[in-house]
Amino acid sequence: MRQRSIWMSFSDALEGVAFVVRSERNMRIHVLLGLLVVLLAAVLGASRLEVIALVFAIGMVFAAELFNTAVERMVDLIQPAYHPLAGTVKKIAAGGVLVTALAAAAVGYLVFIDYLLRLDQLLIRPVPEPYMIVLVLAAAATVAVGWRALRQGSRPSLHAAAAFALAAAIWEVSGGFAALAGLALALLVAQSRVEGRLHSWWEVVTGALIGCSVALFFLRMIA
Repeated sequence: MRQRSIWMSFSDALEGVAFVVRSERNMRIHVLLGLLVVLLAAVLGASRLEVIALVFAIGMVFAAELFNTAVERMVDLIQPAYHPLAGTVKKIAAGGVLVTALAAAAVGYLVFIDYLLRLDQLLIRPVPEPYMIVLVLAAAATVAVGWRALRQGSRPSLHAAAAFALAAAIWEVSGGFAALAGLALALLVAQSRVEGRLHSWWEVVTGALIGCSVALFFLRMIA
């Protein structure tokens, strides 16, 4: 038998991950929460060791979900009809995901608790002079990135991207009640896009992540 190349093995592994993301709602939720946790760590300025702990915990949850899906598919293949033992095997695999998710939640709590206890200090920040310039640049860059993704076939919400870019910029350069108000308005914009059936939650969240990422990138460059 011809030996498979490393690239072919890597490609098969990526196809497996993509299959689970497409077919399993829980995996999509894990991916979304993982991205939000990493983004929150970047915003709060978590240390390298804290980021390593978060990434490791997120990776363990992803791996557990992948193994759980593999076990479920294998059980269905071997025992298509209902069998109590097959159900028990699936429950055990799901329990493994639960254990890793709880452990990841504990890691997140231990990492973020100190930041949350001094959240008032993080929100109170001086307003620099290029305030409006940063907002305009962040919004323009977000629209450009979103438009390019739109032309390539995906449909991230540009309204959500622009709203969350502005909210992230206000949070970074101002803070306080202005930041909370900006975040609330961004959430309302995102909710309106979903309620109007113009975008799915996944597309709105993608747009929000693009907006926050681009805004924070520009802010870090001029800091």
